[in-house]
Amino acid sequence: MRPLKALVLCGLFAAAAAWAQEPRISPAALPPAHGYSHIVVAPPGQLVVISGQVALDAKGNLVGADDFEKQCVQVHENIKAALASLGLTFKDVIRTDNYITDRKYLPLLRRVRSNYLPAEQAPASTLLVVGGFFRPDLLVEVSVEAVIPEKQLAAD
Repeated sequence: MRPLKALVLCGLFAAAAAWAQEPRISPAALPPAHGYSHIVVAPPGQLVVISGQVALDAKGNLVGADDFEKQCVQVHENIKAALASLGLTFKDVIRTDNYITDRKYLPLLRRVRSNYLPAEQAPASTLLVVGGFFRPDLLVEVSVEAVIPEKQLAAD
């Protein structure tokens, strides 16, 4: 009985290890995922939530008035800076929430986002078309969740 129990436990640990190596999943039973993953299993570590970022620079000035692509780049640069302040990169992002003011901007959002988010580790993602933001000249806002890897926590 003990050897069987040990074999079962070894199998469970091996399955868990394999699962940990594949934390981003898009099951065949769900529609194709383009630039995101349907499921993300966060690795052990500490969750980081970054507030929605808009196209304001470090001084609070709008970047890209009436230019969605420039605004989108600034938003992702702001997120990049927020991640970097914790020693993280876009590879550590497990979820994005994207808000745009018009559906016509979706192709531009996808193009800009693809320059930041790793295709092989696409995060879970939500997209909403909204009526506007706290300033009428803003066209896009993105918030993210990331995970500080357990090994990085141990090193600190």
